[in-house]
Amino acid sequence: MSDRALRLGVSGGIGSGKSTVCKWLAEMGACVVDADAISRDCTATNGAALPAIRAAFGSALFSRDGELDRRQLRSMVFEDASARKSLESILHPLIAAEIDRQTALAQARGVSCIAFDIPLLVESPRWRKNLDRVLIVDCQEQTQIERVMQRSGLEHVEVQQIMAAQSLRRTRLQAADFVLFNDAANLGEVKATLSAMRPFFGL
Repeated sequence: MSDRALRLGVSGGIGSGKSTVCKWLAEMGACVVDADAISRDCTATNGAALPAIRAAFGSALFSRDGELDRRQLRSMVFEDASARKSLESILHPLIAAEIDRQTALAQARGVSCIAFDIPLLVESPRWRKNLDRVLIVDCQEQTQIERVMQRSGLEHVEVQQIMAAQSLRRTRLQAADFVLFNDAANLGEVKATLSAMRPFFGL
């Protein structure tokens, strides 16, 4: 058997519950590499991406304390494709480098499974060829909208904008090796289904 950890990609549309699923995978022994958390760190106060974001988009996006107005930036990149590309050209190399660093550390620790929490896994040509298996966390689109509005305080149209920037639900499902349906009100049932998948993930 190879000493290389199984590389599991975990993705799903916003509000699907993939972060909760990744938390459960960590409880089961996987090392989780969270691309969203890395992105937030890059854009937090004193984050590595801030100087380039300020240079590209201007100081109007920042408070006097140097904090980035994420909501304003999000609105800007959803309305302007060139602005989105500029932001991606800043963030993606930083995120990729940190993912590679965390992956190397996990591999050195001898973990059996590294779970990559990647929101845009299906959209990125980089990912599929570097993964052993893909788990898609799925739910109805109306469920996504209701969950995100409730947790984030975003307006309905803002959630729809985010969803429109992600791949279609059917496209994600076509990319899946495994699908975990997360529309159930009983999270215990969803967790039990995930637990039954453990042998396929090297856990």
